[in-house]
Amino acid sequence: MSDKKTKGIWKVISASSMGTMIEWYDFYIFGSLAVVLSTKFFPTDNPTAAFLSTLATFAAGFVVRPFGALFFGRLGDLIGRKYTFMVTLMLMGGATFVIGCIPSYETIGFAAPLLVLILRLLQGLALGGEYGGAATYEAEHAPKGEKGYWTSWIQTTATVGLFISLMVILITKASMSKESFDEWGWRVPFWVSILMVYVSYLIRKNMDESPVFAKAKSEGKTSTNPLKESFGHKYNLKFVLLALFGATMGQGVVWYTGQFYAMNFLKTVQSIDSSQVDMLLGIALILGTPFFVFFGWLSDKWGRKSIMMAGMLLAILLYRPIYRAMYATTDLANKPEIVEQTKVVPSMKEVDATKMDSIYTTTKAYTDGTAVEEIKTKHFENGKLMLDDKGKDKIETKVTKKINSGDMWFLVLVRRVLSLFGLILVLVLVVLQS
Repeated sequence: MSDKKTKGIWKVISASSMGTMIEWYDFYIFGSLAVVLSTKFFPTDNPTAAFLSTLATFAAGFVVRPFGALFFGRLGDLIGRKYTFMVTLMLMGGATFVIGCIPSYETIGFAAPLLVLILRLLQGLALGGEYGGAATYEAEHAPKGEKGYWTSWIQTTATVGLFISLMVILITKASMSKESFDEWGWRVPFWVSILMVYVSYLIRKNMDESPVFAKAKSEGKTSTNPLKESFGHKYNLKFVLLALFGATMGQGVVWYTGQFYAMNFLKTVQSIDSSQVDMLLGIALILGTPFFVFFGWLSDKWGRKSIMMAGMLLAILLYRPIYRAMYATTDLANKPEIVEQTKVVPSMKEVDATKMDSIYTTTKAYTDGTAVEEIKTKHFENGKLMLDDKGKDKIETKVTKKINSGDMWFLVLVRRVLSLFGLILVLVLVVLQS
C-alpha cells in the first residue's frame, strides 16, 4: 500500500476509533463501578440483591444492543456512516453524563433505579449502532486482503475504553478521601465523559463518508429498505443468523467472562481491595491489547474461522482451571495467619437520635504479606439490636483483602491469558464485512 493510502486509512482509524473508545468508556464505567452503584441506586437492606440488581441493569444495555445495531445500521445505510456516528456519540455521552447526576435511592426512591435503567437502555442502543457502524466504516476503507488487520484496530477500543475507565476511577479515588468518593466522587467518572465526547465530536465532524457508501449513493444503489433485504431473503437471513449465533454470541461469553466477571469475582467473591483489582486488570489489559491487532493480521493469512474456533475452544478448556487458580491464590485458608498481630478496634457511630452503630474493626496479617480488614457493624435502635427482614440480628460484615505483590502479578498473568481469548472479538465483525 502506498504511503498516501496508508496515511489516509490511519486518519480514518484514528477518527472512528476515538469515538468508539469513548463510547466503550461510557458503557463500561457503569460496570466498573457496579459495587459502588449498588449502594446508591438500589435498596441497601440486602447488599447481595442490590449488587445483582446493578448487574442486571448493566446487562440490560446488552439486551438492546442488537436493536441499536439494526436501527442505526439501517440509518447508516440510508444517510451514511458519518452522521449516524454523530447521533450515537451524542446519545451515549448524554446518557452517561445524566447517570452521574441522578439522585440516590435514599433521595428519590424507586425513581432512581428506573431512571438508571432507561439510560442504560439508551446506552445499549447507542453502542449497538456505534460499534457495528465503526467496524463497517473501517472495513469499507480497508484494502482487499487486509480487512482483518485494519478492522482489528477498532476492536482494541473496547479494551482501551475499559482500561481508561479503570484509570479514571483510580485517579479519582487517589485525589480524595474514601468518604468523599463514596459520597459524591463516584459521579466524577460519569461527568468526565462529556469532555471526551466533545473532543470526539470535533474530530468526527471533519470525517469523510466511506468511499463504498459514497459510490453507492452517487450511483443510486443505496438500499431503500436494508432490514427487509437482510431478513426478508432466506439466503441473507442465513448469514445473519450464523453471524449472531455462530460468532457474536460465543465471543460475547468469552469476552465478558474474561473481563467483567473476573473483575467482579475478585472484588465480591474473593473480597480483594477494589483499587488492587482495578490496577491488576489495567496492567493485564495493556499486556493483552496488542494481540487484537496480531490476530487480526493473522486472520488475513490463515482465515477467520480457524482462529475464532481455536479461541473459543481454549476458553472452554481453560476458563474453569483459570478461575480455580484465582480462587486458590487468594483463599485465606491457604495462608498461615500471624495470630499475635491480630487487632480488634471497637468504635461507636451515632446515626441519629435513636439509632447507633457499634463497629468492630479487625485487622489480620498473614505470613505471605497478605493483610485483611474485617469491619463488623451492629445496628442498634433505642438501645436494642435491630433485626433484619428475616428476624435475625442486623449485623453487616465487610471483608477487604490486600494481597502481596507476588499474588498480584500471578493474577495479572492469569488475567492476561483471559485477555488473549478476547482475540475472538477482533474477528467477529471482520467476518461479517469480508
